[in-house]
Amino acid sequence: MPPKEKKRGSRALAPDILSNLPDNIIDAIVMRLPLRDAVRTSILSKMWRYNWCRLPVWTIDQAFWDMTNNAISPTTRFTNIIFHLLTLHVGPISKFTLSVATLGNCSKIDNLMYFLSRNGIQHLVLQFPRGNLYKLPSSFFTCSQISHLSLQNCLIMFPPAFKGFEKLVSLELCDVTIPSKFIGSLISCCPSLEHLVLHSTITNHIQIRAPKLKSFDFTGKLIFLSLEGVPLLEKLSLVDTGYSGKAGKCGIAKLLESFPALKHLHLDYFSVRFFAGEVPKMLPFALNSLKRLHLSEFSLDELDVASCAFYLIKSFPFLQEIEIESLTILLLRDTG
Repeated sequence: MPPKEKKRGSRALAPDILSNLPDNIIDAIVMRLPLRDAVRTSILSKMWRYNWCRLPVWTIDQAFWDMTNNAISPTTRFTNIIFHLLTLHVGPISKFTLSVATLGNCSKIDNLMYFLSRNGIQHLVLQFPRGNLYKLPSSFFTCSQISHLSLQNCLIMFPPAFKGFEKLVSLELCDVTIPSKFIGSLISCCPSLEHLVLHSTITNHIQIRAPKLKSFDFTGKLIFLSLEGVPLLEKLSLVDTGYSGKAGKCGIAKLLESFPALKHLHLDYFSVRFFAGEVPKMLPFALNSLKRLHLSEFSLDELDVASCAFYLIKSFPFLQEIEIESLTILLLRDTG
């Protein structure tokens, strides 16, 4: 190509597309990236340098953690991350996830909680490794906008002035240490609660009143169970992984009578044993709303357990699906 044509071609170069994208388009792109990749976009263009600082969703997980300097201590690494978050972030943070398997207790986490409580946090996930129980600071209980909360390996001790989370819709507690007398108080102080998950959290009594509750998933040791004032409950899962043979009985007829809207019921072998002996040959009422029954880790060899399951099935006239997982085989039958 002649020199003149080369010069003409160089003048026709397209403008820098990345630098000329509207801010809302840049924000939309950055928001769809993992946090570590969103931070890296700062090198693409001057226009992109601080866009990640406006992210309303932050996830500090193992993948993000592994890209930080592993030559320094975990406490210093986390402190550096929090320093950049506190100094560079602009605007509210609607969702924050902290899930790092190698991160132990760190005083700077309290600073992070204080920052989140003052920046409109709505969806909070805190997952700590086993053996590193994190005590939630007082600032946690001031998160007035929170609607979704998931905690793992945390210690909850209520301050005297705590009035509850009025906007909380979803609560998940896994391996959380909380005085059993407070679990009912916590739930009753969340009038908008619709979804509740308790895994290996409560070891003795469960007494719950939640007028808007739609699903309850429990895994743990059943000793006493009371679910009252839950007229909207549609999904119930009770999986007892710690049955000792000495647990007190809870009448299943009385329990199920409280759930007129129940559609999905999941019981395992241990939770059925919990109820076995308390079930009449036919429940005194028909649960017409139930569509799906799931029996897991089941053994048909024990007559009382098998009879309990059979009596339950007869009391669900509009049952459409039965799933039975035995210890050796899986039986799936569609009764529709």
